Amino acid sequence: MNFEDRKKLVTILVPAFNEHEVIPLLYDRLVNLMDEQSKYDFEILFVNDGSKDNTLELIKFLRKKDSRVNYVNLSRNYGKEIAMCAGFDYMKGDCLIIIDADLQDPPELIPEMLKYWEEGYDDVYARRKSRKGESFLKKLTSWGYYRTLQSMTKIEIQKDTGDFRLLDRRCVEAIKKLRESQRYTKGLYSWIGYNKKEILYDRDPRAAGKTKWNYRQLINLSIDGITSFTTSPLRWAATVGILTSIAGFIYMLAIILKTLIYGIDVSGYASMMVVILFLGGIQLIFLGLIGEYLGRAFYEVKGRPLYFIDSYNEKKETNRKD
Repeated sequence: MNFEDRKKLVTILVPAFNEHEVIPLLYDRLVNLMDEQSKYDFEILFVNDGSKDNTLELIKFLRKKDSRVNYVNLSRNYGKEIAMCAGFDYMKGDCLIIIDADLQDPPELIPEMLKYWEEGYDDVYARRKSRKGESFLKKLTSWGYYRTLQSMTKIEIQKDTGDFRLLDRRCVEAIKKLRESQRYTKGLYSWIGYNKKEILYDRDPRAAGKTKWNYRQLINLSIDGITSFTTSPLRWAATVGILTSIAGFIYMLAIILKTLIYGIDVSGYASMMVVILFLGGIQLIFLGLIGEYLGRAFYEVKGRPLYFIDSYNEKKETNRKD
């Protein structure tokens, strides 16, 4: 067979952490889709992110009955961002489609993604029109976060989008070069550039199981996003510090003039305490902000591998991917 005659290989990447309830449903829908798209070869690449349930055993069972199923078993739970990085390293396809295991993102959008990829787009991302099954608070905070992040950075951030997207091989190779340990992959998609195409869809509720994201994890991810792509908070801290110093200097001059004109006045204890507590609070906030950036540098300079692999398919891994 000539190289031109071979079918293009499409890798479908599925990060999974304690998803044994939904994986059979996802697999059935993916199989129906792959069978219909006969012009492509497919690989389903599961990344087991240290699951404590029967997720790994179920994936192994699927591999035994379907050679298109591959899996990477991480040595422990590293989090979704690192699990996706492992998927980037082990994917074999000409393009990569990332989809969550919970079926909130419908696999039936994949043919449309492939169509735009064939038209020359490198990054076909799905933007949510609606988010069923999510609370009003989560929708509101998500809406505010993306727009706040965009206001802080010069990079165009894709609003209301997740990881559900198609990436051409050259996009994957570009992201693989970015080995930062405190990862915000949604921002990296924008940072690498390339030719992008948006498609709209309605997000479904989870097909089964419970979400693995709580508000603490979402807040941590939000902080990673802000500190990864902008230093604007540090500039704000400096600006507030300068303005506060100017205000303090003016207030000092006013106190000196008042004392010279009217004599010593011992009143004002309450206002003095308010000013001290306010300035102390501001200083602690900005010290914490500086600490966030310093902490990121602390983790990056260690140069540790992003993850370790326990096994790839049935083979135990001894070499690292860093």
